[in-house]
Amino acid sequence: MSSLVKNYNRRKISFARGNGSYLYTKNGKKYLDFVQGIAVNSLGHANNYLIKEMTKQARKVWHVSNAFTIPEGEKLAKKLTQKTFADAVIFQNSGAEATEVAIKIARRYFYSIGQRKKNRILCIKNSFHGRTLAAIFASGSKKMTEGFGPKIDGFDHFDFGDHNSLKKSITSRTAAIMIEPIMGEGGIKVVPEWCLKELRKICNKKKILLILDEVQSGIGRSGKFLSFEYANIKPDIVPIAKGIGGGFPIGAVLMSKKVALGMTPGSHGSTFGGNPLAMSVGNAVMDQIFKRNFLKNVQLLSKLFFYELGKIKNEFPDIIEEVRGKGLLIGLKMRVSNMRFIQKLFENNLLTIKAADNVIRILPPLNVKKKEIAIAIKIIRNACKEYK
Repeated sequence: MSSLVKNYNRRKISFARGNGSYLYTKNGKKYLDFVQGIAVNSLGHANNYLIKEMTKQARKVWHVSNAFTIPEGEKLAKKLTQKTFADAVIFQNSGAEATEVAIKIARRYFYSIGQRKKNRILCIKNSFHGRTLAAIFASGSKKMTEGFGPKIDGFDHFDFGDHNSLKKSITSRTAAIMIEPIMGEGGIKVVPEWCLKELRKICNKKKILLILDEVQSGIGRSGKFLSFEYANIKPDIVPIAKGIGGGFPIGAVLMSKKVALGMTPGSHGSTFGGNPLAMSVGNAVMDQIFKRNFLKNVQLLSKLFFYELGKIKNEFPDIIEEVRGKGLLIGLKMRVSNMRFIQKLFENNLLTIKAADNVIRILPPLNVKKKEIAIAIKIIRNACKEYK
């Protein structure tokens, strides 16, 4: 009998090892893993380069605390600022921590410029920004907040795609708008590029901040390093996590120089955030993702995958309603039970995971091979035939 708390509905299967896109059970059964730790293992399982770099650092220093300068963190922060809109970075351990810090940075900025009542954050109703207390109330989800009262105040909400509701919800106390450019847990809903451009204009006009949560959609997952880059805009604050560690726990917040000025010594801290071991892995992931043509290849693989999934949707319109997403962040909106279909795929050795809105998430590693996509397509098509 397990001593773990029952807060997860775990599958009755475990894995002894992984390699690239595959996981293997103790008895050698092989599964094509298109969950990858929920968009975490950006370079697949047991990536040789990541192992080499982590092992090299593990023989030196694991942890020293942020009371001291950490060269590995300085190096990763420099890479991130050189490759993105950001001027400054704060390192954390997870996506939930990163979104919490993003909220703190926005509020602290207005506090630091004397606008102390400007502290409310406007979010999409039923979005997902993590499972800490502030993050669940930021999400505006009754399901996630049930039993965790009293309510954490400071958040307002509008419905996805409702621009009139968004504009009406902005008040003199609004500090920032925080959204996911691609809603992951919320059902792989892509915010259109024109909408992101409009959000930037609104924030400029109202003199409020734009926070884009790239925890799931970032680090090459969309085919760009950060998914909002398709819209050619610059946000003020961007929390990232998941893929930046390639499986090792890393979170971070990217920000402009303007908002970074409010984060003075003592305004925030983290015991483990930015530790040398984590930073060495983050640097290794960046090395790989920014190799020549890596992101272009993600876009090409995505185009192939979406084309083949589109054909299956047209063959089985009573099974699959819509193919959603961008890059290798893919969702199948089902007309049948997503959980039953996930089980069908599992029985055929393909691992996927659910999202809201009766969606199945498909999240291969970013270095997935064409032949592995072909295998997945065959399994999905066969599952549709079997379901009928």
